[in-house]
Amino acid sequence: MHRRRRTALVLSAATLLAGPLLTACGSEAHPGAAAVVGGDRIDVATVQAQAADVRTAQQSAGQSGELVKKTGQLNRAKLHGLIFGRVLDRAAKDAGVTVSRKEIQQIHAAAAAQSGGDKGLRTVMLEQRWVAPGQIEDDLRKEVQLPKLARALGADLQTPAGQQAVSEALTEASKALHIDVNPRYGSWDDKKVQLSTYKTAWIKQVTTFQGQEPEAGA
Repeated sequence: MHRRRRTALVLSAATLLAGPLLTACGSEAHPGAAAVVGGDRIDVATVQAQAADVRTAQQSAGQSGELVKKTGQLNRAKLHGLIFGRVLDRAAKDAGVTVSRKEIQQIHAAAAAQSGGDKGLRTVMLEQRWVAPGQIEDDLRKEVQLPKLARALGADLQTPAGQQAVSEALTEASKALHIDVNPRYGSWDDKKVQLSTYKTAWIKQVTTFQGQEPEAGA
C-alpha cells in the first residue's frame, strides 16, 4: 500500500516537472514575444510600435495610399529587421568588428548627400526599406557593420564568393543564437538568414548606400 502511494507521488512529481518543459516547446512558451534571440525577447509590442512609426510616416507622405499597399508585410519586415540586426551584431562580435558613433554619422551624411539631402534620405528609407525617420540611424548602422564584417573575413561583397563567405558567417551566428519565432510570424531560416514568411536577401536589404563607406580608420 505504502509502496503504491510512494510510486504515485513520484509519478506526480515527474509530471509537474515535465509540464514547464512541454510548455517551453510550444507556441505559448514566451507569451507576448514575437521572437526570442539569444535568450532575449523581442516583444510583439516592439514590433508593432516600429510598424506604427512607419505607418505614421507613410500617412505624412504624398503617396501614402500607394506606400501602404506596398508594405502589407510590414510587421514581418520589422521583426525580420530586428532579428537580422542581432544576427549581424553576433557575427560582427565573433569577427572582432565594432562600429563607432562617428562611423554612423559619416554614413548618414554620405547617404543624405547621395539622396539629395536629409529629406531625400527620409524618402528613400521610407519607400525602399520601410524605415521611419526615427529608425534611420539604427538601420544605417548595418551599412557600416556589414562591409566591416566582410573585410574582417577577407571577403569582397561585390563578388559571389565574398557574399557566400559573409552569408556563412551570418548563418553560424544565427545558429548560435537559437532563434525561436512566434508561429504567427512564421519561422526563422538560419541558412537564408530570414523569416520564412518574409522574402528578402540580406545583401539587398543592407547595401543601398554601400558605395558610401566611412573613412578608413574611423
